[in-house]
Amino acid sequence: MTTTASAPHVRQPAAPALPRRTLDWRLRFAALSLIWGFSFLLIKVGTEGYAPFQVTLGRLVFGTAVLAAAMAMKRERLPRGARTWAHLTVAALLLNALPFSLFAYAELTIPSTLAGICNATSPLWGMALSLVALSEDRPTRVRVAGLGLGFLGVLTVLGAWQGFDGLDARGTALALLASLSYPIGWIYVRRTLAGTGSSVLSMTGAQLLLATVQLAVVTPVFTALPSRFPLVPLLAVAALGALGTGLAVLIQYGLVTEVGPTTAQMVTYFIPVIATAAGVVVLGESLSWSTPVGALIVLAGAALTQVRGRS
Repeated sequence: MTTTASAPHVRQPAAPALPRRTLDWRLRFAALSLIWGFSFLLIKVGTEGYAPFQVTLGRLVFGTAVLAAAMAMKRERLPRGARTWAHLTVAALLLNALPFSLFAYAELTIPSTLAGICNATSPLWGMALSLVALSEDRPTRVRVAGLGLGFLGVLTVLGAWQGFDGLDARGTALALLASLSYPIGWIYVRRTLAGTGSSVLSMTGAQLLLATVQLAVVTPVFTALPSRFPLVPLLAVAALGALGTGLAVLIQYGLVTEVGPTTAQMVTYFIPVIATAAGVVVLGESLSWSTPVGALIVLAGAALTQVRGRS
């Protein structure tokens, strides 16, 4: 998921020489695509047994546990400094607690296929916001065209020519707000947490820990303790956290280190394809022609927004 629980772009310390990897990066890339693509299915299954805030809290608990184990193995320490932790608190809200919760609430009323496609709009929101918030990110004709094309794809997915007939407006709006939260969070991170000197793993672990604390405070206020714990939704939440949040972050961290962020972020374009296939095949969700066609237009527009002009 876009995006999803990635760490801030911070300076990484020089890494010691590592043994040759036994798993090719392409296989890890495919695994990451599958994990994040199936995350929307897992959210849908989780909300069948638990409240959305409970799904998000469980996701964060399991994800934080995986990051904590990784930090212990690498002997990483949490970052220091009150200012850093204050900025990480905001980052945790914008990049984890808020979008995770919004997607969980959205999937109460919309199919997981639509949620996955809404997630693919994050690069479009990011490009639109960066033109305003980041002075060094200059627009080009190609990128502006990509932005327009992408949002045309969104209208196609939603069936705008039919007056959005049969569409749950609230759930769709929540999913789109979740996808908007990611680029807002990344712009905030870029402005406040670059150059802290802490490792990416350390910052990510702290960020997930803070998001877990935020949900631990909010969840008891808005939900009651479950009277029963259905097994399948519980396993879905555990997989969502351990795999879709914890392990996925570690895989992404390794990919960025090995092949660079440009190649690693291409996973974004595979997520809606896998989410759609999973929703249709596993959950039996219906699929009209406008959904895959609109999704392809969204992805084409998102790809164009990432095209950089010559220096």
